[in-house]
Amino acid sequence: MPHNRKPLGIKAYGSIPHLIGSRTGPGDHTVSSGQHRICVEKTRDRHDLIIVEEKLDGSCVAVALLGGKIVPLVRAGYVAWSSPYEQHRLWARWVQANEDRFHAVLNEGERLVGEWLAQAHGTRYALPHDPFVAFDLMRSHIREPRSVFWERVAGVFVTPRVIHVGVVVSIKEVRAGLKLSGHGALDPVEGAVWRVERDGKVDFLAKWVRPDKIDGLYLPEISGGKPVWNWCCSEESSAFPSVSCR
Repeated sequence: MPHNRKPLGIKAYGSIPHLIGSRTGPGDHTVSSGQHRICVEKTRDRHDLIIVEEKLDGSCVAVALLGGKIVPLVRAGYVAWSSPYEQHRLWARWVQANEDRFHAVLNEGERLVGEWLAQAHGTRYALPHDPFVAFDLMRSHIREPRSVFWERVAGVFVTPRVIHVGVVVSIKEVRAGLKLSGHGALDPVEGAVWRVERDGKVDFLAKWVRPDKIDGLYLPEISGGKPVWNWCCSEESSAFPSVSCR
């Protein structure tokens, strides 16, 4: 399979809109006022389920099962091996070393999306688990509901720490739950992601990002310094793929 193409024909993952009041950057957009109310003020009725999870700060990546083969992807949808960034080529190698785990989760045509935390972006982590945290199971543009996702990845992959499940929950209450990271964040947790499910299907997602968050603070192209690694420090590391070299 050529590395410089999009095997899915689409991006591996789109952009999650912000809740009103969340810190936004160039190109970001917010949910409607009605969706904001559903998340943090009042659900429509008993058919709404609100799930809030810790937002992770790394590189969004994915793995697809296509033609029986495990294919590592970057967010834009390209094969990870073709990326000019070392962190994405490390991702491709990690996927290659863990293909059996992805085969255990994925059906043909599906993809598992998550956060690749090997390199620090705006948050450093003392990772207590794998450098990959899975957060969505998808086919085309359709997300599986959390019950299906959790069942499929249970015992195979790490998932984001759950802060709340139930009816609405305010940003203030969620912020209180973010003081302690479930993933070893050494800097303040970036924020949280609200998932709204209705009648067992994913309706929409929204995120909240803390106001003082600086995107890409530790990336060389922003900082002007050297890369900061949470996990394996280079493609040449003899420790790959099992030993951290922070």
